Order: sequence, then structure tokens, then C-alpha cells
Amino acid sequence: MTSSAIPLFAEALWVGFSIAAPVGPIGLLTIQRTLERGVRAGLATGLGAATADALYGALGALGTRLLIDALVGARVPLALLGGLVLLWMAWRVARQPLARQVAVTPASGDLLGYFGGTLVLTLSNPVTILSFIAIFGAMAGGARTVAVLPMVTGVWLGSALWWLLLAALVARWRSRIDDAWRLRIQRGSALLLAGFALWQWWGLVRA
Repeated sequence: MTSSAIPLFAEALWVGFSIAAPVGPIGLLTIQRTLERGVRAGLATGLGAATADALYGALGALGTRLLIDALVGARVPLALLGGLVLLWMAWRVARQPLARQVAVTPASGDLLGYFGGTLVLTLSNPVTILSFIAIFGAMAGGARTVAVLPMVTGVWLGSALWWLLLAALVARWRSRIDDAWRLRIQRGSALLLAGFALWQWWGLVRA
């Protein structure tokens, strides 16, 4: 990495961390899966979102106009798909039995499923599309294409850092949360996920 790319990398790192930090559907899923399946499950969930952020960041930085226009034009079906995925995840969370322990390491197939689910969910979020395309388009400015790599790497690492911190903190406090509270958290997470889905669809109605 050249010295001129370091400030761009640092800025992208902060952007990735800042956009990931607000608690939304992915944060709820990360918390829930960390409580039930452990740190690796929570981190896999968050990394799916981090990868989607990096992909859209690359599109914004590269300025691939045809693909960007296609994604913006497809925001309605993407929002419908994202809402369906959220409702499905809410249903899964609501009917999931409480785990008595997290000593058993999640299977690689489960981890891949957690990663893929949040990757699709984040990619189908119109807000993610528009915000990252705008932010990275502005950051790229007149920079050469070679500057795209530190930008995309920075946003991925920044987002991944947040998900690692969140999963580690939840895992640390898990032993202090009894079953009654975990059940409340589980039911509350399911309701909020369903609420996010309805809010996403309501945004289409208002548009």
C-alpha cells in the first residue's frame, strides 16, 4: 500500500465501522446467534454483511454506471426480497428452542448459512445500495482505479471489526443472562426483525 493510499484506507475503515455500528436487523441476528451458538456463529453472521458492504463499496468506487443504474432501478424487487428474508429469519428466531450451552462448535455448513443469509439480506437492502454508492463515489472522486483496493479493504475490515467486537461482548456477558431473559431477547428480536421487514415494505408504499 502506497503512502498516498493510507489516508484513503483509514477513511474507509472508519466508514465501514460507522455504518455497521448502528443496531439493525444484522445486529439483532448477530446478538441472537452469539447467545445461542457462540462467537463463531455471531461473527459469521456479521461477516456476511461486511462482505456485502465491501461489494457495494467497490461498485461505488469503480463507478460502474450501468450496473449501478440497474441496481437502483431494481430497488423495489430487492426491497421486497429483503423483506421476505427478514420475515423468514424472524420466524426462524421465534421458533428456535433455547440452547442450554454453546460448547458445541457450529458445523461449517451452519456457519456458511449464517454468512450467506446476511450477505443476501444486506445486498437486498436499498438503503445499503444507495448509501455505499454515494459515499464511495464521493470518496473515490478523481482517484485512479488502483485506489479502489485500499478503499474496499478498509470498509470490509472496519465492518468486520465491529461485528467481532459485538460478538465478543455478547459472548462475554452470555453466562450472566438467565433463560428467562434469553427468551425475552429471542422473542423481542423476532418481533423487531418482522418490524424491520414491514418498515422496508412501507417505504416502498410511500415512495
